[in-house]
Amino acid sequence: MENNSQNTLPEIRRTALLKAPIQKVWDAVATSEGIAAWFMPNDFQPVLGYEFQLNAGPFGMSPCKVTELDPPNRLSFRWGKDWTIVFELTEKDGQTEFTLIHSGWDADKVTEFGQPHQVVRDTMDKGWVGIVQKLVTFVEG
Repeated sequence: MENNSQNTLPEIRRTALLKAPIQKVWDAVATSEGIAAWFMPNDFQPVLGYEFQLNAGPFGMSPCKVTELDPPNRLSFRWGKDWTIVFELTEKDGQTEFTLIHSGWDADKVTEFGQPHQVVRDTMDKGWVGIVQKLVTFVEG
């Protein structure tokens, strides 16, 4: 994953501690039904190399591909043409620390919709706060 651009923007990281066992959190972040409950409708399957789509509403269907699968600790997938999403889970005394990493940002690039990465990154950075909170509510609820 060489990124030769000098204009790489920092990845987005969001961490939350969930009052739930790791397997329950894994089921929420690594199954189609789970992901749909807090993120977006999708046809995800937890299979390495599997190509799926996220239904991004007004932005249409986003092509994705599973690039890493290490149950119940790590799932990574490509999202669209530039981004990588990682879900990391760590067991902590019966609770689960969940970390989201959204990388692939480049100040020289624009999204499929012609928006500069810099602008979209700021929007997504704020957006992930609410999305991760939805995950917490879904899992703990």
